Amino acid sequence: MLITIPKLQHTASGNFFLMAGPCAIEGEDMAMGIAEELVRISDRLQIPLIFKGSYRKANRSRKDSFTGIGDEKALKILAKVSETFGVPTVTDIHEAHEAAMAAEYVDVLQIPAFLCRQTDLLIAAAQTGKVVNIKKGQFLSGESMKFAVEKIKESGNDNVILTDRGNSFGYSDLVVDFRNITIMRENQVPVVMDVTHSLQQPNQSSGVTGGRPALIETIAKAAIAVGADGLFIETHPDPKSARSDGANMLPLAQLEGLMRRLIRIREAIA
Repeated sequence: MLITIPKLQHTASGNFFLMAGPCAIEGEDMAMGIAEELVRISDRLQIPLIFKGSYRKANRSRKDSFTGIGDEKALKILAKVSETFGVPTVTDIHEAHEAAMAAEYVDVLQIPAFLCRQTDLLIAAAQTGKVVNIKKGQFLSGESMKFAVEKIKESGNDNVILTDRGNSFGYSDLVVDFRNITIMRENQVPVVMDVTHSLQQPNQSSGVTGGRPALIETIAKAAIAVGADGLFIETHPDPKSARSDGANMLPLAQLEGLMRRLIRIREAIA
């Protein structure tokens, strides 16, 4: 299943594509350093890459949590990543009025899971003409995401990606139902597994989200085995120092080895 994204390289390789980067843009040096390593890995392994980074984190448990370095500053860093390395970029938007602003800087607009039913937000994203990546709500089934796809397509935009990030399990955990990957692919759009967010343990008593990063490889392998078109992985050189979602990130140094193992799974099932 193909999507039309300028600068998306290696599409002829037959590999899954990768949406990867830090949770939030913390600064230019950090973003550029991570992007440089991701591009090196993706070029070496012929994996199509979309660099991700949130220009602002709107969904925080605590008022004093890090939300960003400034919208325009962060968006300009994403644009610089794209211009410097020739790769497309993706960022979240949270309200309809943000769609046109973010679309000036990035190639893919991402709808956060909690907002996937917000009609005005989906329509505004669609009307920019950018690719729209919709994360499946933790409270929804795979079947129900067909309505989100319809909202985008009926707004004149056929470039849609669906991303699973698990389902709420009790008050502070998530589980992944891998049936949803197959079910969402019935919409004839690429389906991505958000590996790292599916391992979050939200709503901890401290107000800081926990996670189980030791299971990143398990979730990623299973997703490729059941036919995911792409993977979403947040990564950082030092997750413990990351200002957002460090508890469930993959250390950047571990990414290439994981990608090599996943490619072998992809080849085996092709």
